[in-house]
Amino acid sequence: MFDDALKQELANYLKLMESDLSISFSIGEDQASLDMKQMLDELTELTDRIKIEAGVLDRTPSFSIHRADGPTGISFAGVPLGHEFTSLVLALLQSSGRPPKVDASLIDRVRAIDRELKFETYVSLSCHNCPEVVQALNLMSVINPLISHTMIDGAVFSEEVESKEIMGVPAIYLQGEFFGGGRLTLEEILNKLGETVSASHFENKEPFDVLVVGGGSAGASAAIYAARKGIRTGVVAERFGGQVLDTMGIENFIGTLYTEGPKIASSLEEHVKHYNVDIMNQQRVSSLKKSELIEVTLENGATLKSKAVIIATGAKWRELGVPGEKEFKNKGVAYCPHCDGPLFKGKHVAVIGGGNSGIEAAIDLAGVVSQVTVLEFLPELKADAVLQERLYSLPNVKVIKNVQTKAIVGNGKVEGIQIIHRASGSEEQIDLQGVFVQIGLVPSTEWLGDTIERNRIGEIIVDDKGATSLEGVFAAGDCTTAPFKQIIIAMGNGATAALSAFDYLIRN
Repeated sequence: MFDDALKQELANYLKLMESDLSISFSIGEDQASLDMKQMLDELTELTDRIKIEAGVLDRTPSFSIHRADGPTGISFAGVPLGHEFTSLVLALLQSSGRPPKVDASLIDRVRAIDRELKFETYVSLSCHNCPEVVQALNLMSVINPLISHTMIDGAVFSEEVESKEIMGVPAIYLQGEFFGGGRLTLEEILNKLGETVSASHFENKEPFDVLVVGGGSAGASAAIYAARKGIRTGVVAERFGGQVLDTMGIENFIGTLYTEGPKIASSLEEHVKHYNVDIMNQQRVSSLKKSELIEVTLENGATLKSKAVIIATGAKWRELGVPGEKEFKNKGVAYCPHCDGPLFKGKHVAVIGGGNSGIEAAIDLAGVVSQVTVLEFLPELKADAVLQERLYSLPNVKVIKNVQTKAIVGNGKVEGIQIIHRASGSEEQIDLQGVFVQIGLVPSTEWLGDTIERNRIGEIIVDDKGATSLEGVFAAGDCTTAPFKQIIIAMGNGATAALSAFDYLIRN
């Protein structure tokens, strides 16, 4: 199960356990059960702090973690390897009493929950978004005895996935009812439960010298550069890490041959926290105006004031805007092939978009699904030649160019897509079970209204110093007119905007 290197790494982690644990397991004679038993046996060989025993659980194969004083509420249905291996390690350490690296305010919010919550999360072991959800819910279970959580490998329990018509992971259920899907942080889960931070929490904050709106690559870079100048710096972000969190393999981050988006996002947050930066996460901004100071209003009604502001709100997936897209989201309409691809094993899917992201998605999906149909609006694909060459070498891929998507159709879940051939005007319906939308990004700037000058597609117009049309307000990254939407370029934009903001402060 574990190679020698992984065994050594795991043994080192298990030395950090604070107390003894027991694991109750339920297995059958299937391969997943055999794999689970082997994994549990190897765990006990690496530490004398874990004992295992057969038990009766709701699912087979599965196991639950127990402390001396009773169950932790954490269960794994399936074998938590792949991206979920870290979830297992953290569950063991935190269950044993190892303190989590989480803000005390969040822990207090979890402890304050006074009702019984039973969570279940369906995952794919290849999903890079699933572990954050699993780890957050596991932590809640450790902190509050009224909360329990079970991770369920959708590949092992495929009948449950089919019966619930789950076509996107992670898929979270609470008390048996669908609670939410996609990547959710601990803060987002608490907010969805109604455990929100009120406007009063922000009432006594002194004005900032520089307030950064956005926590992605550009926002983190701007915060670091501003904080290093010794000025009062704040970051307000809807989701720290931004679009980077949704990016899997990254091979063009200079100095690093290969990394993954969530890893970069984690490093960015750790770097920002190294400085005296006031991070206000999970807060949406609703408006901005300039009076004596620049005032940024949050959706919860709170107002933050600053001498200078840097907007780095990034971009989000562009939607098709056709009938059926919203109705069938997570029911066959998806945006992340890495996360949701395994759920379409053996099925026919469409990829809409012929740029690099679309063709990469099609190549990735071709190894899992029975057939991929690529739909491109223009007469020719826009992806790099090397990607097109790889695409056309695959036997289960069909490319249809110069077509417009009319609608996504189905009954409860996706059953087909209607397209218009632009040259002839003729219409066609293709029967399939999934649609992956890969048509680029749209800047997250709609909240600005007419306050700051933007171009026709919503990008904030900036000069070479990152200055906007409003004095004292700068912008950086994918939400601006800066060319080439790349992580490393956004970081550079953020640094430029922060240095420009500092220059503005010392001159005004």
